Formats: sequence, structure tokens, C-alpha cells
Amino acid sequence: MKLRPLADRVIVKRIDSETKTASGIVIPDAAAEKPDQGEVLAVGPGRKTDKGEMVAMNVKVGDRVLFGKYSGQTVKVDGDELLVMKEEDLFAVVEK
Repeated sequence: MKLRPLADRVIVKRIDSETKTASGIVIPDAAAEKPDQGEVLAVGPGRKTDKGEMVAMNVKVGDRVLFGKYSGQTVKVDGDELLVMKEEDLFAVVEK
């Protein structure tokens, strides 16, 4: 299934965090926190201002982004757990 977000929404797939600490201790899934990084899978066209002008999105497909722990709405698509959120819920783009 292909998703096309509307307005200023983005589809993000969480990037799994490390399950092992630097010292080698394995963190069980039950104790691990949800990752706060993800990869942008789809981007909407942008939002309209009060004057009707289109404001382009600042993120693009493939960007690695930071977001809040409880940001977005979780949806399941083809067995994958994805997040749908507004662009304003994103904190930053991680640049390599």
C-alpha cells in the first residue's frame, strides 16, 4: 500500500535504537524506550497560509528526523508500524 499524506503531514518510520549499551549490557524490549528518531517515508504537499499561498515542506523523503516521544498518530500499514504527524511536530533533521 502506498500512502500520500495530505497538507503538512509526514509519514515516519521509527528507527530502532540500540538494544545493547556501550558496556555490553542488553536492554530487554519491555524496558527499552520508544526511539525518538525516524526516517521520513512520505511528505505532503505543504500547507496553505491564510492568504492562500502554499508553504513548501522543509523535510523530504529519506531524511532522518528527531521528534517527541509521544508525537504523531501510530498506524499499521502492511505489518509496519508508522507514524503520521504534522511537520511542526518534528524537532530537527539529522544530517550526516
